[in-house]
Amino acid sequence: MFHCPYCGTDVKEDEQYCIHCGKKLPKDIKNRIYNRKKFNKFWYMPLISAVIIAASTGIFHLILENESIEAKELYSQGEQKLQERNYQQAKELFSEALDHNHNFSIAENTIEFVNAAIEVQKALDQAKQLQEDKKFQEATSLINNASSLLKNYEGSAADLIISDIGEVKNNIKITELKYTLNQKPKIEDLKVMLWEAEAINSQEADTITDNIRNQIVDYSFSRASEQLNQKQFNDAQIIVEDGKKYAPQSEKLLSLETTITKEKSAFETAQQQRIEQAINSAQEEQNVNENDAIKLKSADLEIDDQGNIVAKGQVESVATVPISSVVVEYSILTNKDTEVLSNEVVIFPETLYPDENGRFEFTHFDLKRDLKELDIEVNKITWYTE
Repeated sequence: MFHCPYCGTDVKEDEQYCIHCGKKLPKDIKNRIYNRKKFNKFWYMPLISAVIIAASTGIFHLILENESIEAKELYSQGEQKLQERNYQQAKELFSEALDHNHNFSIAENTIEFVNAAIEVQKALDQAKQLQEDKKFQEATSLINNASSLLKNYEGSAADLIISDIGEVKNNIKITELKYTLNQKPKIEDLKVMLWEAEAINSQEADTITDNIRNQIVDYSFSRASEQLNQKQFNDAQIIVEDGKKYAPQSEKLLSLETTITKEKSAFETAQQQRIEQAINSAQEEQNVNENDAIKLKSADLEIDDQGNIVAKGQVESVATVPISSVVVEYSILTNKDTEVLSNEVVIFPETLYPDENGRFEFTHFDLKRDLKELDIEVNKITWYTE
C-alpha cells in the first residue's frame, strides 16, 4: 500500500497526483513508502504527551507529599517547644510548617493559640513586677484579663500555661496575705484572709492558714473568757461558736464551750441551790486545797508572733477523782510587785483525771508593756469534782 507523503492518503502506484490534497506524487515509489513511515511517527505524539503529563503529575504529587511531610515534622517540633513553654520558637516552627503546606489548618489555628500564650506570658511577667511593687490588686486584675485570652483553647499546652497562671496568682495572693498580716489586721479581716489562704493549695499557704486560724482562736478564747468572767454566758457562747466556724477542732474553744455550758446551767439553777452548791464547793475546795488536788507546774509570760503578751502555764491533777472546769486566777505584776491586772482562765482539757496534766493560755491583746518588767503570779485555782 502506497501513501501520499504530504497528507497520508492512500494512493495507487500508477497515480500521478494525490486525489485528496492534489499535490504531485513522487515518481520514485520508495519515496511514497518512506514518507508513510515518516508520517506514522506523528501517531506517537499524543502518547508521548500523555506520558509527559502523567510524569509531570506524578512529580508534582511527590513534591506536594514531600512538602506535607516536612510540614508535619516542623509542626511536631513546634509542639515540643510548646511543652517547653518556648512560645516564640514554637510560633516560628508552626509558621514554617504553614509555608510548606498552605492548607495546614491545624498549624494556622495553633499559631493563634501561641499568639495568645505569648500575650499571657507577657502579662504574667508584668504581674510579677506589680507583685514586687506591692500592687496586688492591679496584678490580679491583669492576670484575670489575660486568662480570658485562653477561654477558647484546650489541650496539654493550654493546661500548662493555665497552670502557670494559677501558680502566679497563688504567689501574688500569698505575698499579699503575708504583707497584710504584718499590718496587724482586725479580726474581721483575719476571717476573710483565712478563706483566701485555705483556697491556695501550697505548703506556704498552709502555714499562713495555721497562723491566721491560731490568731482567730486566741482572740475568740480571750474575748469569750472575758464574757464568761462577767457571767455573760450567751455572749461568751456566741463568740466561741463564731470562732469554731474557723477552727472547729480547736481544743481551747471546745473546752471553753463546755465550761460555758456548765457554768450557765449552774447559774440558772435556783438561788438556794446555787448557794448550797457554793457553800459545798467552798468546803470541798478548802479540803482539796489542803490535800493539793491541783499542783501548779509552771506559769510564765511570753510574747507571741504578733507582739501580744500571753499568759500560759501547766497544772497537774493529784486528786483521786476526776475534776472538771478548772479555773486559774492569776495576777500580772511589775518587778516591784505592783499589780497590773488580774484575770481568770480556764484549763484545758475540760476534765482532768488523776495524774493528768492541764494547760492554760490567755492572750492579753490590750496589755502594752515591756515583758522584762512583768511577772505572773497564780493566786488561786478552782474546779468542780465529778
